[in-house]
Amino acid sequence: MFSKLPHYNKRVLAFVEHIGLLVIAVATVIAASGEVLAMIAAAKVALTDLLLLFLYLEVLAMVGHYYGSGKLPVRYPLYIGMVALARYLVLDMKGMNEWRMLAVTGAILILALAVLLIRFGHVRYPYPEDEPAEAPRRDDEIQK
Repeated sequence: MFSKLPHYNKRVLAFVEHIGLLVIAVATVIAASGEVLAMIAAAKVALTDLLLLFLYLEVLAMVGHYYGSGKLPVRYPLYIGMVALARYLVLDMKGMNEWRMLAVTGAILILALAVLLIRFGHVRYPYPEDEPAEAPRRDDEIQK
């Protein structure tokens, strides 16, 4: 009886995970739709609106990637953080002093460097399950 408990727990957690992803996806689509309707009502599109829509697309891409592969790369939240900081910088640039501007741009730079470091580590030191399988040889290559 207890031997089936871990399998049952995994199924319950997977179900809750899918419900959570569905809620995130639906909420993101609703928020993006509201933003598009606000742009239509204002008859104006600003850079901050586009950056916000890009944030919504990144969240949807993250959900889609998770559904497709079952894995969530750390890069996606870093991309979202960079775009969110860029949007903050564009929105409040006139009200910021030099130090705050430097801090925000420094944070964007640190996130960009983190993405580069993660990509380098993934390419240089891949996980065993991520390594490509050896390609099968063609007959004409074997004979040479």
